Amino acid sequence: MGWFLLAIGLVLFVEGLVFALAPVRLEDMLEALRRIPPERRRMIGLGVMATGIVLIWIARAAMSGRAAVPVTGF
Repeated sequence: MGWFLLAIGLVLFVEGLVFALAPVRLEDMLEALRRIPPERRRMIGLGVMATGIVLIWIARAAMSGRAAVPVTGF
């Protein structure tokens, strides 16, 4: 549960940082997102989710002291 709260806290911090430091730029980015077709936004979201899962997998492996991807045959 602690890792989950840490992850949520980090997401909220980064999101809040964007709102605090660049509110006008955020509005510009939202307008640009509105111009992207919904299916394309969905694919971008799936790509970001996949990247996040890979990063979590690598981080957990690094914290446990194991290699994220076993290296064999060398």
